[in-house]
Amino acid sequence: MVIAIGFEGSANKIGIGIIQDGKVLSNPRRTYITPPGQGFLPRDTAKHHRANVLVVLKEALDEAKIDPKDIDVVCYTKGPGMGAPLVSVAIVARTVAQLWQKPIIGVNHCIGHIEMGRLITGAENPTVLYVSGGNTQVIAYLQKRYRIFGETIDIAVGNCLDRFARVLKLSNDPSPGYNIEQMAKKGKKYLELPYTVKGMDVSFSGLLSFIEEKAPQVLKTGEYTPEDLCFSLQETVFSMLIEITERAMAHCGSQEVLIVGGVGCNKRLQEMMEIMAKERGATLFATDERFCIDNGAMIAQAGWEMFKSGQITPFEETFCTQRYRTDEVEVTWRS
Repeated sequence: MVIAIGFEGSANKIGIGIIQDGKVLSNPRRTYITPPGQGFLPRDTAKHHRANVLVVLKEALDEAKIDPKDIDVVCYTKGPGMGAPLVSVAIVARTVAQLWQKPIIGVNHCIGHIEMGRLITGAENPTVLYVSGGNTQVIAYLQKRYRIFGETIDIAVGNCLDRFARVLKLSNDPSPGYNIEQMAKKGKKYLELPYTVKGMDVSFSGLLSFIEEKAPQVLKTGEYTPEDLCFSLQETVFSMLIEITERAMAHCGSQEVLIVGGVGCNKRLQEMMEIMAKERGATLFATDERFCIDNGAMIAQAGWEMFKSGQITPFEETFCTQRYRTDEVEVTWRS
């Protein structure tokens, strides 16, 4: 029996989760929400995490009904992510590991998402679409690595949606992407947008510039509503993502597709992926906002897998890095 605690704080969420042999014992989190039209700055986000981390830690332990002595390993997000928030949470994880005299493991944030997705859905060996505010990748496992088949060559899909939400001055509560999704449901008229797929990669920055420029004109004339624009943006970016995911599935001969990351909660993205999967005779696996949005349990789960396979991070290597590729990690826990 192994109990792992995971600390996540790579973006605007501070989460601490506890996992015992594949069972989620607790998973509280807090989200830093900025005023409409604004993004979150690293310095202010780190301040938010520092203010909340001990409260969330107490919640996690109380909810799991365990004492620090019961924990076998402390896990934290090593990267990728925003520098200041990552460091603010890593310092707490390092301190806790020393105080409780426990081994520590630095976890790749993307792999946390993948392992949590596999645990919750029961997917065996899926092609993974990882979509969030900071990352967009199509991934498949081969020979001890999660291989990246395709990715964004500029901004992440979540960042694209968030930045357009700022143009429309949408609320950041609970998240800009969620509010775009709700608006898109009421959209009827499609505005043609640049569709940029380059081989296995996608590009969102030109599309974003185009709709940012167009929006004031078409809204002023009443030709399109804000709902229409949200609908058009979603349909276009999701179509691009489905295309590269299907190509990766064809290449791998894969019959499973798993969507992870914050944008993975989007019901329209899941619906479009389901249609593609059915046409291929494949199965879609997806989770809800409890596990696809950044959380501590996913870091605990990936750390638990690493710990069980004999991995420990030497204390002098418990730093953070904003750039930490998914395919840099040796996957010692999968055969």
